Amino acid sequence: MPEPRPLDNQAIASILYETASLMEINGDDSFRVRSYRRAAEAIEALDQPIWALIPEPRKLLEIPGIGKGMSAHLQELYETGRIGLHAQLLEKYHPSMLELLKIQGLGPKTIALLWSAHQVCDVDGVEKLARTGKLRELPRMGEKQEQKILKAIEDYRRISGRFCLDDADAIAQKLSDHLAHMPGVEKITPAGSLRRGRETVGDLDMLITGKFCAHEQQRNDVIEQIVRFPGILDVIARGENKVSFKLRSGMQVDVRLLPPESFGAAMQYFTGSKSHNVALRQRALKLGFTLNEYGLAKLDTDKRVAGRTEEEIYAKLGMDCPPPELRENCGEIEAAIEHRLPKLIEQRDLQGDVHMHTVETDGKCTIEEMAEAARARGYQYMAITDHSKNLAMANGLDDRRALAHIEKIRKAGEKLEGIRIFAGIEVDILADGSLDLSDSVLEEMDIAIASVHSAFNQEPQQMTGRLLKAIENKNVSVIGHPTGRILLRRDAYQFDMEAVLAAAARNAVAMELNAYPDRLDLCDRHLRMAKERGVKIVINTDSHHTSHMEKMKYGVLQARRAWLTKDDVLNTLPAEKFAKAMKKQWPVASGECTNGISPASSARGRRTEFRHAGEQRKTQSDTEP
Repeated sequence: MPEPRPLDNQAIASILYETASLMEINGDDSFRVRSYRRAAEAIEALDQPIWALIPEPRKLLEIPGIGKGMSAHLQELYETGRIGLHAQLLEKYHPSMLELLKIQGLGPKTIALLWSAHQVCDVDGVEKLARTGKLRELPRMGEKQEQKILKAIEDYRRISGRFCLDDADAIAQKLSDHLAHMPGVEKITPAGSLRRGRETVGDLDMLITGKFCAHEQQRNDVIEQIVRFPGILDVIARGENKVSFKLRSGMQVDVRLLPPESFGAAMQYFTGSKSHNVALRQRALKLGFTLNEYGLAKLDTDKRVAGRTEEEIYAKLGMDCPPPELRENCGEIEAAIEHRLPKLIEQRDLQGDVHMHTVETDGKCTIEEMAEAARARGYQYMAITDHSKNLAMANGLDDRRALAHIEKIRKAGEKLEGIRIFAGIEVDILADGSLDLSDSVLEEMDIAIASVHSAFNQEPQQMTGRLLKAIENKNVSVIGHPTGRILLRRDAYQFDMEAVLAAAARNAVAMELNAYPDRLDLCDRHLRMAKERGVKIVINTDSHHTSHMEKMKYGVLQARRAWLTKDDVLNTLPAEKFAKAMKKQWPVASGECTNGISPASSARGRRTEFRHAGEQRKTQSDTEP
């Protein structure tokens, strides 16, 4: 019997969360159910592997949420790779029930009801009940709820197998750390969708190179270390040059082992996109070469002329090397040939992060803690933008509290040196387009971000009018997370993006690129539309904790995918100029943004207009390499 692989904290927490959900389906005592969830939360929050504490039960019991019973479960998991209760519940209730919990509108009690009434335990079964009108016959159900569940199943199937950027990035980093110490390993790099910065990722491609490739024992040692990666559910393939495995989260990871002489060619090929690679291979053939994942070779002699780096491959083809984020065959090939690729925005260009929440509403840290964290990241300025009163669940601010909060922010700014703190608000756009704070209060703010947090199902015409009215308010500086989408959970609400961007340009109102990886809103195609229409962007993290500020890099990735330069983004400005921009005084572009070409104008017929924010583009570039 092989020794079970040690699990990481996230995998252990997942087992406890699953156990809690199965117990809830089983009708177990709610206090016991909560105890499993509390333990899972505690393990997720640990800054060291829980396994390190197993030999010292006293230290384990010092963790809030871990009692003697839970400690025994963890000991059992450590020794056997399973928790008996979890296994028993999975045997009683088919594992597919856990998939049902991912369907919006299906909680544990509803799932238990479905099992009791119809012995249904999977998505297909629930869909069949809904389509035959049997769901509406159950208690607390009805025709409307039945239709919502059908829509939720449709949405789930559409996004199934996709993961947010930060989840894929975290796995890539953990795998890199897991292999970095191995003899002969020199480079460990993600490729595919993650490297291109696509908003969601399917399979994760990882490339490894180094001297180990030339030594059989070292290669075998690296392969053995790969399959010991914590959280592996199943090893799908294990060969001399490739290892594929599936994680407990459902993500498939493909790891390729490559000699240094072909690493660049493999990086180019496996980064993609498919349509970019097709266009590049066509250019190679036109110039008398063949290009594949092993290298660039002369067509007549098969002599390899490049492959060690991406740069030398593109150079041999008479091109600049396009940044990975641009490789979607949307004009970057032509721009690279003509040496007209833009100087894309970089994270170091950003001078501030101006969408943050504190304990005054639904944040987890104080004004001072958020400001100190922003200063530590090298920012010149930041803004506190807590919620307004319409978001009651977030303890939103009314006029009186908002004015008092401005004073708190100002006082904090006077005490803290080395960073400027702007006083702001994330004000709600109500269903009729009015704002839920008075203009006299908004006038006192340095920045007012207006956002939609309710009534998402309005008709497109009504939603468009709602946004236009907010944009025309003289105190609004930025429209926050403009399409309202939450990736893999909630679609964008529908509205006329063209009309909204035109109004934003007229009124000098910026559009937010919300960098939080669950949102990434605006998306790359809408960012391109904004750029083409002269609308400025502000990239923010929407941080509710100091740790969230690290998410900025995902917003920058989307900005780069949209061909944005620092001139397109207002929070690349120094503090004084940014403050003026928030009062409708946008700077005149320096001209740096014109050193490239518009991706739309160069796409030669591939451009598609997007009249509504929820529309999806379907091109070859949506296909994974």
